[in-house]
Amino acid sequence: MTPFERRVRACQRRLASEDIDALVLFPSQNLYYLTGFDESPGERHLFLFLPSEGEPVFLVPELYETQVRAESWVSDIRTWGDDDDPKAATEAVVSDLGLSDGHVLVDDTMWARFTHDLRAAIADTEFGLASTVVAPLRAQKDDAELDALRRAGEVADAVVERLREMGDDAIGMTETELARHIERLLEEAGGEGIPFGPIVGSGPNGAMPHHMYDDRIIEAGDPVVLDFGTRVDHYPSDQTRTVVFGGDPPAEFETVHEVVERAHATAIEAVEPGVTAGNIDRAAREVIEDAGYGDQFIHRTGHGVGLDVHEEPYIVADSDRELAVGNVFSIEPGIYLPDEFGVRIEDLVVVTEDGAERLNSTETGWQC
Repeated sequence: MTPFERRVRACQRRLASEDIDALVLFPSQNLYYLTGFDESPGERHLFLFLPSEGEPVFLVPELYETQVRAESWVSDIRTWGDDDDPKAATEAVVSDLGLSDGHVLVDDTMWARFTHDLRAAIADTEFGLASTVVAPLRAQKDDAELDALRRAGEVADAVVERLREMGDDAIGMTETELARHIERLLEEAGGEGIPFGPIVGSGPNGAMPHHMYDDRIIEAGDPVVLDFGTRVDHYPSDQTRTVVFGGDPPAEFETVHEVVERAHATAIEAVEPGVTAGNIDRAAREVIEDAGYGDQFIHRTGHGVGLDVHEEPYIVADSDRELAVGNVFSIEPGIYLPDEFGVRIEDLVVVTEDGAERLNSTETGWQC
């Protein structure tokens, strides 16, 4: 049994336990997670129907049939041609599966036009979101997923080391130039594309947590926030380091960096099964608040990472969600001083039986 089929069976058990008749997906990360078929949304009707009992059914345009058979373990594949009515094809599958007058979940990101056609095809049915069933499954990574995440982390680690080696050579580059260089380094190190655009925030730009990059020139003594990742076998890395490539940093920088570094380490140390996500956020936040920078820590401590860079579990204040073995998420405390500089340190961790495993191994210090 493939990992994809195991996930489908686990999903069906959850559907049955919650008295849900079926799940309907379209091209999305959820569809890949359950079938292995990877495709972007398009203009044509392409659905996976997963009943709570029995075999899943793909309804796909004819031009996708060979691709779906090659990439997916699902054997029941029904097609419609460009001369056919996709709504009628949808209604036929719905009828075969007996889905009228029940409870059906649809993909959270399904386009409105396709959701509208499903509502017309499945009469008198209660609709909900697929995430209520799929997200808890995706939050606990299996061995194949963890292997991909570790390898993606190794690529990011290799690039961090290459960036540190630049030293003074980075001074005089624009943020945009350094961002493009990071993308090239990720590809050279074995990355398979980027899950998000690199963040290169130098000097005052680093005080904006989601500043991407612009034409500001990196100067000697600038703290530079570097946040980037890549994908390996569909799974991403996400790592942040704040460095100074050369020169003397601002007077307060070393103090701020030490506080963030300590908050980062304290939060990782607090991770273990059964601890709540809110407690992890609190562990990092208390270090920063005790140092007098609480108002400058303006975002959550972390987010789950999987097929999506941001997914469950979210490491946010007051969350009572208990962490479980196999959860993967970021630990990324930060302090941001407007018009001066910012500091953020981020690693991914996986919850283990007795604590946490860092998926990144590079040092967290600021010196190159």
